[in-house]
Amino acid sequence: MASATAVTARRRSRKQVGAASVADWIRERIRLGRLVPGQRLVEADIIEQTGASRSKVREALRRLEAEHLVTIEEYRGASVKKIGTGEIVQIYRARMALEGLAAAEFAQSDAPRLKTRLLKIQHAMNNWRDEGGQQRFAELNSEWHKLIIEGSGNAYVAQFVARLSVPTYRLLLAGFYGDQRIDAANADHRKITAAIVEGRATDAEAAMRQHISDGLAAVSELATQLMD
Repeated sequence: MASATAVTARRRSRKQVGAASVADWIRERIRLGRLVPGQRLVEADIIEQTGASRSKVREALRRLEAEHLVTIEEYRGASVKKIGTGEIVQIYRARMALEGLAAAEFAQSDAPRLKTRLLKIQHAMNNWRDEGGQQRFAELNSEWHKLIIEGSGNAYVAQFVARLSVPTYRLLLAGFYGDQRIDAANADHRKITAAIVEGRATDAEAAMRQHISDGLAAVSELATQLMD
């Protein structure tokens, strides 16, 4: 039987784990597909794995409900939210506006170091077959998008895009990166990269919006198969 001291220590440790940390823990597992749409989120399991108190776990679940990542039902508790094609369309349209803005702001910025990094990533993507194949392209693609948002200098865009990407991330892992899709996506990347580096903000925004729109068309095909 655990000593009173050990029990007290565990309780103290749980109080130190905040709701934000628990929400991050759950969000990352949803993003990676370790927690799948419809899966129940058992409070006792989350408490055990995170060391958080029950009140902090419940607060985290309410936060994720507000982000449309979790559904909380009376008498049934919390579960990972199922999203349909309509919500996917809304997510991608929001991304079109936000990432288009980021591309334009990056193009207008005086950030030569970041633009040089963008060119290096683009060079690696152009040679993705020799750089490690589809998996490596997926990593470079994520790095490319994140750098453009960083280059915009807009913290709100970064925050919103990060949250929007969580529900659809597993679709990308499920087969979005076929050779033909990669070549088409990278043709967009080259246009956007060139516009940003050359300071053509209007062209950068328009090309990014089209790129996200093309991505929506591809993801919608997968969503029909994986989410029905």
